[in-house]
Amino acid sequence: MSDIKSKVQGLEPNLQARNIHSFVKDTDNIYESLSIISLRAKQIAVDLKVELHSKLEEFAVSSETIEEIHENKEQIEISKFYERLPNPVLIASDEYLKGEIHHRYKDEKKTF
Repeated sequence: MSDIKSKVQGLEPNLQARNIHSFVKDTDNIYESLSIISLRAKQIAVDLKVELHSKLEEFAVSSETIEEIHENKEQIEISKFYERLPNPVLIASDEYLKGEIHHRYKDEKKTF
């Protein structure tokens, strides 16, 4: 996984109006383009989730009583950082428009 966090630092986390023609220039079909973007967004979401959970596991303290809740300032800061990141769909859309997503079709089986 490339470092997604550093790549999206300058990306606007809010929605923006986009020109549909820029999405269909490669595939000539808006549905194919959206399918490609959604598949990449799922990959990004899974990668970010795994990364966040691995960082939060470092702070995990197992205690035998439920009443004890430990708040760690570093843990809160990590969580806030990941919450401020743009939505994975926005990241994938930006990658697609910049031409950073490479897609291909599976070979169709030939019938004889």
